[in-house]
Amino acid sequence: MRAWKYVLQQIASPLITSFSLAITVSLLSTLIALPAGRALAMHTFPGKQFLLWLVFLPMLSPPLASAMGIHKLFLNYGITDQWMGVMLVHLIPSLPYAVLTIMSSFSKLDADLESQARTLGATNSQVLRHITLPAIAPGIALAASLSFILSWSQYLLTLLTGGGRIVTLPMVLIGFEKSGDTAVAAAMALVLMLPPMLLFFINRLWMRENRVLD
Repeated sequence: MRAWKYVLQQIASPLITSFSLAITVSLLSTLIALPAGRALAMHTFPGKQFLLWLVFLPMLSPPLASAMGIHKLFLNYGITDQWMGVMLVHLIPSLPYAVLTIMSSFSKLDADLESQARTLGATNSQVLRHITLPAIAPGIALAASLSFILSWSQYLLTLLTGGGRIVTLPMVLIGFEKSGDTAVAAAMALVLMLPPMLLFFINRLWMRENRVLD
């Protein structure tokens, strides 16, 4: 009870910071991945393979090496030790997963359905709302969820870019773990697990209701 009492008293600020970062990263990565995923899945153009390699490069490079390079770059732009800098650095590893997920959804979309809808008089916004978005909705949900979880659990990039001034739940958890207070660390770990688990069950319930998992 001592651990839970301490966690509930001290959790507000890092919890708000973690939520604001994760939600912003989730929204931005999904919005950026939508046109990128469509272009990569449904169109052929010069330099496509190079662009694919560039998009997935953050997944291929060692995390520590990329983190040091990003930190040096952000120092030049003066956005280290700031919320904006941490948000941007969280966006970098999240984007490849969002693009890959939405690209997979677009690759299964029958483009003839959109053409038929336009032939029948539907506007571009109506095609997007009634044809495209419902067809790729599972991919959008998964991309947003993955981006949220990657940002929510990020420690190394937050520490290097935030400089200890931007404090998130993983940073607090690691601090208590290193201090040897295992009771508080365990309580904090449970709090850290709750949003991803809740997100998983919400996505699963939504997909089951919409027969995506049939």
